[in-house]
Amino acid sequence: MHVGRAALSLVLAFQLAACGGGGSSSSGPPTSGGGTPTPTPTSSACSLSARQDFADQVLNEWYLFPDLLATVNRASVSNLDDYLDARVAPARNLGRDRFFTFATSIAEENALINSGSSAGFGIRLSYDTANRRLFVVETYEGTAALAAGIDRGTEITAIGTSTATLQSVSSLFASGGSQAVADALGPSTAGLSRVLRFTPAGGASQERTVTKTEFALDPVSDRYGFSVITDGARRIGYINLRTFIISDAANQLRTIFGQLNTQGVTELIIDLRYNGGGLVSVGDTFGDLLGRGRVGQVWSREVLRASKASENSTQLFRNEANAIAPTKIAFITTGSSASASELVINSMLPYLGNNMALVGANSFGKPVGQFGFDLAACDLRVRAVAFQTVNASNQGEYYNGLASVVPNTCRAGDDITRPLGDPREASVAAALDFLAGRACTPISGSGADIAAAGANGGQAARQGLDLPEREPLQPRKPLPVQRELPGLF
Repeated sequence: MHVGRAALSLVLAFQLAACGGGGSSSSGPPTSGGGTPTPTPTSSACSLSARQDFADQVLNEWYLFPDLLATVNRASVSNLDDYLDARVAPARNLGRDRFFTFATSIAEENALINSGSSAGFGIRLSYDTANRRLFVVETYEGTAALAAGIDRGTEITAIGTSTATLQSVSSLFASGGSQAVADALGPSTAGLSRVLRFTPAGGASQERTVTKTEFALDPVSDRYGFSVITDGARRIGYINLRTFIISDAANQLRTIFGQLNTQGVTELIIDLRYNGGGLVSVGDTFGDLLGRGRVGQVWSREVLRASKASENSTQLFRNEANAIAPTKIAFITTGSSASASELVINSMLPYLGNNMALVGANSFGKPVGQFGFDLAACDLRVRAVAFQTVNASNQGEYYNGLASVVPNTCRAGDDITRPLGDPREASVAAALDFLAGRACTPISGSGADIAAAGANGGQAARQGLDLPEREPLQPRKPLPVQRELPGLF
């Protein structure tokens, strides 16, 4: 049975804070992932013991790091998530599986991919880890939040079920950390309302009742997802891709590249700063659109454990009518950029080399992907790390982030006081500097520096290494959509 890219390919983001870990990001993206091989269930029952049997069968046969699986006393855990975490703990301690292996709902995950929608306010939140302040970094179009005047740069200062029950964000952080803030925002249920006190960027404080609704998870924003920026005599294509998880993202990218092709634009800024990953198939299409003149050459490879080497696969550049041959690319990343986002960047390295740069902050560091294994009778999907992705040069060792392998880096902040795509926004401005050959400050911290800081993953392994001071707000048990889109509420 071949489980390569011909099957449904999911790349999961990451979920550090969701499982009690640290980190500059707490999602998702991802996320490189493959198909959905389905072992024969050991039992049709859905007891914890039966689900543990199923998880063991998956891990023992497919887990990428078989020598890093722990033996766990089943009686010591009360749920499957904790059991999986305990079994892969040795790999996590080495920074190889930072909560990338987990259990989820088949129905919820499939609905996310197929519907491309979610219920909520339609905002992505991050918090200032030092001062415990909560900010909106992105707002989706057609949402209750945007209608209420809540957009990028807004600070949320209090949350309540009514005006009388408003609690300050600072007191919520003090009483229960980020989970208390996530709890105060309530579940992702259409029709649920919260009173929010907030201050828009450059505005005055106000209070509004905002009701959660269903909204479209448009991969490319109609407001700032694509533009052509004029920088002197040069024209630069700006693309902001929110996620790879929505299958329609491929067609939206095709439309964008059609415009780039028509206008003869070959220098690009690809903004993946909050993109935790998604569908590998979308990442492959992105590569094809960047691969004019390279059809048939290697885009990337998936490498499984030795016992599954027959399942290794190679993805070649394919013909896309709207493909361009980029001359320079600046990729904007943060610690929230993972999996499929990193796969695209890493796969372009052998072809662009010094003509590409990482701009902003170091990426998350997830060169591995999951396959999904289904126990349909229990609506259970076990997402297990099963392969590593490498580029045409067989480079895939970026567990410490892509700053350790990309030859050019430009340090820049994530300036939420300006819209995404604004040439004056710090990361976009730094990207324009690189493309124009102007000087920029490198992202400090080599892979060795990060490794020396610790191998448990997350923020402890990156202290002092140019990551934003904010990290996405994430519940301990994120929904599938929150794994893919860290900070979404």
